[in-house]
Amino acid sequence: MNQITQKDINDAVWKACDTFRGSIDPSVYKDYILTMLFIKYLSDVYDDKYTSYLEKYDGNEERAKRAMQHERFKVPENCHFLYLYEHRNENNIGELIDIALEDLQEANREKLYSDDGVGVFQNINFNSSILGDVRDKNTRLKNLLLDFNDKKLDLRPSRLPGNDLIGGAYEYLISNFASDAGKKAGEFFTPGEVSTLLAKLTKSAPGSRICDPTCGSGSLLIKAGQEVGSNNFSLYGQEANGSTWALAVINMFLHGFDNATIRWGDTIRNPKLKEGDALMKFDTVVANPPFSLDKWGKTSDREDKSVTSYDPESDMYNRFWRGVPPKSKGDWAFISHMIETLNENGRAGVVVPHGVLFRGASEGKIRKKVIEENLLEAVIGIPANLFFGTGIPAAIIVFNKAKENHTDVLFIDASKHYESAKNQNKLREEDISRIVRTYRDFNAGKSTPGVVEEKYSYVATYKEIAENNFNLNIPRYVDTFEEEPEVDIAAVQKEIEKLEGELKEVKVEMEKYLKELMD
Repeated sequence: MNQITQKDINDAVWKACDTFRGSIDPSVYKDYILTMLFIKYLSDVYDDKYTSYLEKYDGNEERAKRAMQHERFKVPENCHFLYLYEHRNENNIGELIDIALEDLQEANREKLYSDDGVGVFQNINFNSSILGDVRDKNTRLKNLLLDFNDKKLDLRPSRLPGNDLIGGAYEYLISNFASDAGKKAGEFFTPGEVSTLLAKLTKSAPGSRICDPTCGSGSLLIKAGQEVGSNNFSLYGQEANGSTWALAVINMFLHGFDNATIRWGDTIRNPKLKEGDALMKFDTVVANPPFSLDKWGKTSDREDKSVTSYDPESDMYNRFWRGVPPKSKGDWAFISHMIETLNENGRAGVVVPHGVLFRGASEGKIRKKVIEENLLEAVIGIPANLFFGTGIPAAIIVFNKAKENHTDVLFIDASKHYESAKNQNKLREEDISRIVRTYRDFNAGKSTPGVVEEKYSYVATYKEIAENNFNLNIPRYVDTFEEEPEVDIAAVQKEIEKLEGELKEVKVEMEKYLKELMD
């Protein structure tokens, strides 16, 4: 039997989306598709393992079933994809799928429930009216099961090559859903090229703890882990949206990161990655937080402060000792959290809107203190229109707690280096490599203060930044001014005279033709 390819899986799962496409918003139907992919994957893995145990124990079903109790996942009979497929014509097929999800959670509580007792399938309802009236809903679910019964979606490990095809298909789906979902996509997905860039800039050493405090569907966190180059690392994440948190948990399993810790909750108001009463510390923290989030946690003096409301000024973890960001812009709230969760040698990389680099008032004061602490290592301007849902240009800021006596800061303007696309720009491999190479040379002490590369990179001293009132706006450091070419006045005058002569000749010809027509 021929082995399945990544393209086979990608094409088959994308075709399954036709069941919902045009009638249900992609930001909604993605949950149904991805959940069904997970069920199909678990069922096929179960069958493959069970078959191998039957062969091992000469067809002894009891011994094979006992052995299956020690596998990664338990799949009760009514939770198996084939059971659901065989019942695809039932009038209550939506209810049967929901029951299967509940039973699958119960059979795998340690994996599919959070520490708070919340199941990963809590926000998915296959019996919901969002799928249409009873007749339409049953038709859609039947078609979904038919699509996933495609031979190209035989996901048994014995039929798959060694590379991560299932995780790849999941990422492929999420990426395509993000493209279709527009503005809502930014809530759950960071474009792959940006994730790759962040992962390379913050490259973790073996043994590292890696965290994404706003992890979305987990793609950036996974990229950061894969960049280590070995399996010796641990992943941690937190996500505020329940449905997106579930996507992240499943994403970890499909990539084989069964020991990843992904928590559900608001990172600012209720951080859950803790050791005892203190925030957990990490070697690497990466994030693409929501840009300039309004009402991130701060309340105004005019608002009612109940006993249960959150006030960052009295934050129990003292994350905002440098200052409290404005109520309407939470960028520095997330950055402050990230810095406070770094260990003594930790490094953080965060995607931010450009306003973070130069806005004044409380944000300016926080920025000044961070620079005075010598935590800032690099400011990198990236192209506009890279992200789903917003066309604004962004920047990546890298913080490093191990700068020691080295107080310089690297500035890179990579905003003009990208592949232009109709709906969304992309960073090319050479664009990513150039940024990473420039950063690593600086990090290795190979770059001295001043211009590193004309109109691209510059190393600023602490004194220089202080003289700029701690404003990090990239054009203050990287001169991207393009001089207008000199105009040759004499040549232009000559060209004008030539054109005027040609115009006179044309007029004479016109008058000649008009006279002939009138005669």
